[in-house]
Amino acid sequence: MATSTSPTPPASASPPSTKISCANTSTPTTPTSSTPPTPGTPNHPTIASGASLHSAHRSVPTTPDWPTPIHPAILTASTNAHRSDTQSNQPSQIALEHSCSASDGLHPRLFAGAVTVAPVSRKESFVNFVDLGLSNPILRAVEAQGYHTATPIQAQAIPHILQGRDLLGCAQTGTGKTAAFALPILHRLAAEQPRKKRKLARALVLAPSRELAQQIAEAFQTYGQHLDVFGTVIFGGVGQGPQVQSLQRGIDIIVATPGRLIDLINQGHCDLSGINAFVLDEADRMLDMGFMPDIKRIISHLPDRKQTMLFSATMSREVRTIADALLHNPAEVTVKSKTVAIDKIEHTVYHVAKPQKAALLAELLDTLSISRAIVFTRTKHGADRVAKQIKRTGTVAESIHGDKTQQARNRALGRFRSGKAHVLVATDIAARGIDVDGISHVINYDMSRCAESPLHRIGRTARAGADGAAISFCDREELPYLKAIERLLRIKFDVVGHAPVYAKTRRTEPAVHPIERAHSKSKPSFHPRSRKQRKARRGNA
Repeated sequence: MATSTSPTPPASASPPSTKISCANTSTPTTPTSSTPPTPGTPNHPTIASGASLHSAHRSVPTTPDWPTPIHPAILTASTNAHRSDTQSNQPSQIALEHSCSASDGLHPRLFAGAVTVAPVSRKESFVNFVDLGLSNPILRAVEAQGYHTATPIQAQAIPHILQGRDLLGCAQTGTGKTAAFALPILHRLAAEQPRKKRKLARALVLAPSRELAQQIAEAFQTYGQHLDVFGTVIFGGVGQGPQVQSLQRGIDIIVATPGRLIDLINQGHCDLSGINAFVLDEADRMLDMGFMPDIKRIISHLPDRKQTMLFSATMSREVRTIADALLHNPAEVTVKSKTVAIDKIEHTVYHVAKPQKAALLAELLDTLSISRAIVFTRTKHGADRVAKQIKRTGTVAESIHGDKTQQARNRALGRFRSGKAHVLVATDIAARGIDVDGISHVINYDMSRCAESPLHRIGRTARAGADGAAISFCDREELPYLKAIERLLRIKFDVVGHAPVYAKTRRTEPAVHPIERAHSKSKPSFHPRSRKQRKARRGNA
């Protein structure tokens, strides 16, 4: 899967204020690659107690007071998504299957009055960014990254966001959904009349993890480099001083995690009354991490008149309930993705008992040609323990999880990116937002118990057309998760060695009815004393 390379995130606190662009009239050199790369993410709260999402539902079904987009071509961009682009005959490096039909298990219309965007044809079709009606400074920044054609989620979502409509997007990681909301938000912010004082932020993006928040902030910085727009990223694990200073100076875009943003709101440092665009990214992950109470408090501080965008990799009943409460007459975009990278990954599984996993991992690290690997564990304590075990074998390893400070996480990622550490041990939550090229192996030390985590795990390898390997350790208790992953990926893992046969316990005689068993004289005794001793004891009493 082709991705662009992002600048290394700062090893210390987040920058106080990032100028997303400066006026620049120089024209970037257009890449000469014949195959158009697939756009995506650039290479890389106490408030009214008991507040509910329904209390934030807008009462006035009107669009925000944003100017009409400059380019009228946005009105026809969604229909242009059905035609083939004559300027590019090469297929995208991410093969996507698109469906909005109920036959694929994806509900085509979630709410009454929702507009279902017609899907792009399953035959490879391309839409140029020029056809989407984005401003020239943004197009220059996109072209500078080597992007020419939009992914389906971008081709379908950008026109609706430019028109100021609420949006519900269902797309997995790797489909380019970050650019799908970053580009039109930048376009609309730049089209507004410039204000003399930037005291109130105009756009808010909430992300579940610090790394993902940094990645989104870098996307805004990259795509808005030629615009007079400022932004900042807010997350925990670092000092809040620089973040408070950037808010006091005034910014246009806030990318934040819910916890730290709630803290700054409670302290009176963050005013969200000027927000015109609100993005809730990875809504399903927010639910899994228990962020919804904080998100409800944040929403209670947002104005009623705003444009809301919700993105989720899955569309569970809980996510639909949240979307129904947040969105007003939304446009719905659903993209079912299947990346080519799965075909470029060699999937193997070792059936091994849990106590022997550490020895097997040490043996594989010693015998396989592993240039750079990520080892996934289920718990934070497990990540630290496995990292220590790897270090004892002489291999340089780092661990990353939610209990570590942001400085420690940045340091570990920096050492892994630079090659000083060959193995990174991570949990699923902390691994969201990790964008490192050259990863040859992904090792599932513990089988994933979340439906979407396997895709995020194996998506770390086989990037930019390279091959990769995914190795899974599976004990007896993890067999159901292994089968679920195989059904999800629609592949069968290659078993290394002989898979153990786990015998099922069978009854030699039919079970006794509970009532009959209660009155039976031959029922088993679990008391340490014998029945004769207990009778004698009762007689003596």
